[in-house]
Amino acid sequence: MSCECEVLHRIANNLERYCFPCDSDNIPRNGVYFLFQRGEKSHQADRVVRVGTHTGDNQLQSRLKQHFNQENKDRSIFRKNIGRALLSKSNDTFLKHWELDLTTRKAKDEYGPLIDFNYQKAIEHQVSLYIRENFTFSTFPIASKEERLNIESKLISTLSWCEECKPSSDWLGNCSPKSKIVQSGLWLVNELYKTPMTPSEIDSLSEKIKGCSAHKG
Repeated sequence: MSCECEVLHRIANNLERYCFPCDSDNIPRNGVYFLFQRGEKSHQADRVVRVGTHTGDNQLQSRLKQHFNQENKDRSIFRKNIGRALLSKSNDTFLKHWELDLTTRKAKDEYGPLIDFNYQKAIEHQVSLYIRENFTFSTFPIASKEERLNIESKLISTLSWCEECKPSSDWLGNCSPKSKIVQSGLWLVNELYKTPMTPSEIDSLSEKIKGCSAHKG
């Protein structure tokens, strides 16, 4: 998968790069995103450390804001994983509370009294600062939900199978309590080591992205 992964990195690195805050008008309403992290390199390029998309129509911009802006770990698994690694790195016992999902009223009633929400708010802010200071992203448009999910899965699998894409020794993910993150070098636990993209599928994706860019221009 190294050759295919190298081509994908070339495609991802040639896309327009963003960081927050950014002009959301330049981000497609429906699509897939690549995340890059400061200090991470592979294939003589910035290493892709996460691939993601969204399920609801016209929600790509909203999804990215959940990662970068909205301080709610239970609405962004990416934020939750960054927090897990930060807490684990510092041996913070709050990790067991960070793991709790408080999206339902039942969960809030059951676990709420156990949690120091002021401290949780401070950790959420720390996560936001870390993400904004260390991550950039690029995107490409895909209108169909089914196609987005299929492409996302195959991109993740292609990255995870690559033997050359290794994290640096300083990569925060090495501190994650999630073994799949540590082993894959990606901020992901789903769609790893499944069906990768074929060379023809990568060529097709590249042409599709070029076509969208030409149309935008």
